[in-house]
Amino acid sequence: MLPIKDDIPTRRFPIVTVVIIAINLIVYFGFQGGFSLDSADLKQSVITDYAAVPYEITHPGEQCVNGVCSEGQDSLPPTILTIFTAMFMHGGLLHIASNMLFLWIFGNNIEDSMNRAAYVLFYLAGGVVAMLAQTLLDPNSQIPTLGASGAIAAVLGGYALLYPRARVLTLVLIIFFVTILRLPALLVLGAWILLQFLGWSQTEAGSGGVAYMAHIGGFLFGLAAIRLFATNVHDDYERAHRIPVY
Repeated sequence: MLPIKDDIPTRRFPIVTVVIIAINLIVYFGFQGGFSLDSADLKQSVITDYAAVPYEITHPGEQCVNGVCSEGQDSLPPTILTIFTAMFMHGGLLHIASNMLFLWIFGNNIEDSMNRAAYVLFYLAGGVVAMLAQTLLDPNSQIPTLGASGAIAAVLGGYALLYPRARVLTLVLIIFFVTILRLPALLVLGAWILLQFLGWSQTEAGSGGVAYMAHIGGFLFGLAAIRLFATNVHDDYERAHRIPVY
């Protein structure tokens, strides 16, 4: 299922969401050199320096280069900052396109539910929790982890709790059958997190190319923390699809 749009109008322009999307695009195309469909053509030195590596997080002072980890190597930026820089990097065009689509559809309403400073904090905290969850799963992994998926997963978790009955226009593909349906947000997001759990259960720690535990950790953070941040929830969000009464 691929979401296209939801039916909750925002009460103000989602400037923070737009800025986050713009930063991700600038980093990917301008900093990572992501103009090719092949992720192998990305600047690997940038990924080495600015992506987050679980082993480096759990072994302070050690740095990993080309699978070799040792002490005393200079790191730019410091390891702790890579937890933040990594959430603005991506591994390919499909990766960034899908992430930015989800962020635009669901992030604007989460931004609308709180003040903008709180939204920035919520988004970044979700990304940090997601990275720490992935690190706890495999603390010795030397594989660079990057992407906005963990932070966006927190947005999805928050949306699922605040607006479960919102309608999401969704592209549904079942083998050769393709259609567009208007589905409850809880169904769309519930299916998404279920796929993350299924992917995690079938993937050995440190293998595969998807950080399923980061997605799960971010989503659970969003569920648990959204009420602490959301002070302006759109309580009448179902108005658009109510049956008129005369």
